[in-house]
Amino acid sequence: MVDRRDIGSWLEGPPPLGDGRWPGRRLGRPSDGPGSVARTGRRAGAIMIDWALCAVISAAFFNYNGFATLGIFALEQILLVGTLGYSIGHRVLRLQVQSLSGAPAGLGPAIVRTLLLCLVIPAVVFDEDQRGLHDRAARTIIVRR
Repeated sequence: MVDRRDIGSWLEGPPPLGDGRWPGRRLGRPSDGPGSVARTGRRAGAIMIDWALCAVISAAFFNYNGFATLGIFALEQILLVGTLGYSIGHRVLRLQVQSLSGAPAGLGPAIVRTLLLCLVIPAVVFDEDQRGLHDRAARTIIVRR
């Protein structure tokens, strides 16, 4: 369940540096290296790679129809994140979508996550662990590999 604390955390900005907190600490994740929470830059880069590939496919087969691009993007996210734990963009930037237990996300969470990701707003509202509302709803986290 999402409450005011989840939404309020992004309004307050990231915690100050040097206070012993880092994204993912509450979830038992390391502060840096493999298994640490992926930062915003890598996640944004991954989604741009994925969207660009989907746009190329949409341009080739659907005359760059916006809904076709979104559908291809959703299909890519559901199939690849659901089966492998990462999309093409995630793979290029060495990221993985995992369940909170550390296993690859799985098909159910990938569907929930993708549907909310396609709405955009849940992806840009995130908590102190840098998990968007789409990841919180799917009980997933994006980590560095």
